[in-house]
Amino acid sequence: MELLTYIDCIEKALGKKAEMNLLPLQPGDVPDTYAGVESLVEWVDYKPSIPVEEGVARFIQWYRGYYGV
Repeated sequence: MELLTYIDCIEKALGKKAEMNLLPLQPGDVPDTYAGVESLVEWVDYKPSIPVEEGVARFIQWYRGYYGV
């Protein structure tokens, strides 16, 4: 999933647009990453069932309630 997709999820959950300053890759930036959860599924029978969009929205709702913001 692209970083801008996560930013979009956060914007929707907060109801405001992010102020972004998009720059070219900087020294030390990693252009691509990959996280495989196959071992996690095998070891602890963990299977993600909540879409990222819903999870981000739930987290923001919890955070705002917990910290009163």
